[in-house]
Amino acid sequence: MIDFSLLEHLETYLTDSRRAKFAKILLQRTKHFTVATEDVYQLHNTSVVIRSCDVFGIQEVNIIEEQNSKTIDREIAMGAQKWVDLNRYQNVNDCILDLKQKGYQIVATTPHINDCELHKFDVTKKSCFFFGRETEGLSKEVLDAADCYLKIPMVGFTESLNISVSAAIILQHVTTKLKQTNIHWELTDEEKIEKRLDWVKKTIKS
Repeated sequence: MIDFSLLEHLETYLTDSRRAKFAKILLQRTKHFTVATEDVYQLHNTSVVIRSCDVFGIQEVNIIEEQNSKTIDREIAMGAQKWVDLNRYQNVNDCILDLKQKGYQIVATTPHINDCELHKFDVTKKSCFFFGRETEGLSKEVLDAADCYLKIPMVGFTESLNISVSAAIILQHVTTKLKQTNIHWELTDEEKIEKRLDWVKKTIKS
């Protein structure tokens, strides 16, 4: 239960422009989509994915660290780790189970015999987009558990994109398309209040 009086008191320490910015950004935040990175080796890639999630309004990021443990590069993420919620898992199956219990379909971002091209993706379904390791891609566990296989159409000699680039392209497309629908994709009122308090605490230095 949020102490609303505490929230209002703490917000008096913010400037009017900062309070207005929080309110504006919260209106664009969503948990309808989320992202999962599976044992991404290069720290740069995980940090840039988090930054892209912040830019496109994705509130939660799921980081699987079965083999490669990460400390977010603050310079690359440009502070995005303060505004996006990070859920960490040491086991890919635990992550998949948790996401499915939350109602997400598992979307494997990889070319597959039954894949769906990005422009045909059904944005009305609550989805988690999985991105795999730079060289090996997604694990068999993710591929077997996937409800959908998603690919970005490419027409050049190069057969794949860096995962941070893929994440940015996919998130920009699906969030833009999502906001053209009539479904309720925004955070709940309670979630918005929780984020206001969280962001205020992270803003006030003392």
